[in-house]
Amino acid sequence: MSHISFSELKNWGRCAYYHKLTYIDKIKLFQGNEYTAFGTAVHDVCEKLLLNEDIKPEEYFLSRFREELKNLPKDLEIKKKLAVDMKTQGENLFPHIMPAVDEYFGEYEVVSTEESIMLPIDEFSDKEYNFKGFIDLVLKTKDGRYHVIDWKTCSWGWDARKRADTMIIYQLIYYKHYYAKKHNIDPSMIDVHFGLLKRTAKKNHVELFKITSGKKRTENAIKLLLEALYNINNENYVKNKLSCGSCEFYKTQYCT
Repeated sequence: MSHISFSELKNWGRCAYYHKLTYIDKIKLFQGNEYTAFGTAVHDVCEKLLLNEDIKPEEYFLSRFREELKNLPKDLEIKKKLAVDMKTQGENLFPHIMPAVDEYFGEYEVVSTEESIMLPIDEFSDKEYNFKGFIDLVLKTKDGRYHVIDWKTCSWGWDARKRADTMIIYQLIYYKHYYAKKHNIDPSMIDVHFGLLKRTAKKNHVELFKITSGKKRTENAIKLLLEALYNINNENYVKNKLSCGSCEFYKTQYCT
C-alpha cells in the first residue's frame, strides 16, 4: 500500500514538481548537512533522557553527532567551526531539557517516544494510502490528558510568522488525528505542543508551547491532505515558480 508522510506532504505543498523529482523520480540532491546531523543527535538525547536511561548526555551527544557527520555525503565539505560550535551548543542545551518539561507539564508519565504511525487515510477513496509518521514524545498528565510533543532544533527560536505557519502547525494536527485513531482515544483528550531546542539562545534554552488543534483546524488539514493525494494520484505536477529561489533543482538539468 502507498503511503505519505508529513514531510512528503510539505514538499508537495512547496511545489508539486519538486515532489515529483524527489518522491516519484527519486532524485535527491540534498542529503543532509551539519544542521540535520545536530538535530538527529539532539533528538536522540531527548529520547534517552525522557526514558530515564543511564547515559551521560554530553558524551552520548558527541558520539551521535560525530556518527551523523560521518554519514553525510562524502562530497559535502563540513564547516569545521560550525561543527565545533554545535558541540558546545549541544552540551549547554541538555541540562535545561528535563527541568523545562517538568515545569511545563508538572506530574506526568511517559507514554511513548519515537512512536511510529502507519494508518489508512480513510477519507481518500481513489486509492489506498497510509499516513506515515514518527511522534517524538507522548506524555500523559495526572488529569488524564495526552500530550503529543514534537521537538524542533533551531538557533535562537521562532518568530511570530513561523509560529503561525499553517503547514508547520499541520504536522501536529496530523499526528494528533492519527494517534487518536491508533489508540481509540477521544481527540478532545489530546493536546499538541512544539518543543524548541535552541542552539544559540542565552536564556529560555528549551521552550514548550501549545498549538490549538480543534475540529475546524483538523478538517482543514485533512482537506489539504486529500487535495495532495488527488493530485499525486492523477500525476498533476504543476511547478510553483514562487519556490524556485530556494530550490536545489533550480536551473539544473532536472528543472530548467
